Amino acid sequence: MKESTKKIIRAHGWRLDRALHYYIYFAYYNLYVRVLVAAFDGLAWVLARLEPGGRAYRGLDWMQDKAAGFVFARYHGKVLSRGDVTKIIRLEESIELGPDTTRRIVPFKYARDIVLREPEHLAVMECPCKALMDEPCQPSASCIAVGRPVVDFWLEHCQKNKVRRITKEEALDIIHRLRKTGHYNQAFFKVATGGRMGVICNCCSKCCGGGMGPRFTRDFYKKHREAIEQALGGRGDLTKAVGLLAPSGYTVRHDPLKCVLCGQCRDICNFGAIEIREGERLYDQVSCVGCELCVEHCRNGALCLVHEDRGGFMPLDLDLAREKLG
Repeated sequence: MKESTKKIIRAHGWRLDRALHYYIYFAYYNLYVRVLVAAFDGLAWVLARLEPGGRAYRGLDWMQDKAAGFVFARYHGKVLSRGDVTKIIRLEESIELGPDTTRRIVPFKYARDIVLREPEHLAVMECPCKALMDEPCQPSASCIAVGRPVVDFWLEHCQKNKVRRITKEEALDIIHRLRKTGHYNQAFFKVATGGRMGVICNCCSKCCGGGMGPRFTRDFYKKHREAIEQALGGRGDLTKAVGLLAPSGYTVRHDPLKCVLCGQCRDICNFGAIEIREGERLYDQVSCVGCELCVEHCRNGALCLVHEDRGGFMPLDLDLAREKLG
């Protein structure tokens, strides 16, 4: 048994089932993601054939509760702004914060700890989601492990994904280049990884398995909104229950005096949160996850990222996390 495997077993203690899940998740990353994406495709196939207002719609509330309780409460990502992801990559000392009992920074049911051990250790490997695509976004090496024991496990078990060690400067360069082409960042939390973070992905709506489900449900919701809301009877929100991503905690502020309606913010958004219609910029704050891409790509500086503490989500800013969870 490899040393990194022993460390994972020790880290999970008596929960050998979670240690096994961890092993399968990373050692067979491509297969794991393939099954996940196939599940979303299957959901899309079924929902596309439902009759709006029919009996199947009345079961949506039950379906979303089951899905949220079994899958989405155990596997999820927290969207990061550019500043927040930079702080994580530049971290020099181990950090252990949480659990976030308020669920405002890490709003998940089970995985609620911010734990990074020896974060100076970094590795990158080819994205298993992109491996499923005929023409994926490039570069394909876009999944970044932060700290031990994740880096050690990747190096010993994930060579098929061309894993390699990288420096902080290399990690930031990868993030910078991918953000320029419309990739947002998210830190993944997972029960199988001990309820902690340790992987930062550079994702897009085209290639990312974690982004396909939310994107599909939002599109489906917009198309059949009236029938879905009538079926749910106010008991739930399909777009919030069926999703793997927690918003960053930021919103986007728009200065109409600087805006020239060029459409760059709309084109770079992975979540359809921005439209330009009849000479007006429309912003859907519910769809926006606060990734900051539109801010970075606005040529005229008409957008800025803001956090307004009104009792909702809070950013995964390490300084803020230390203050709230330390």
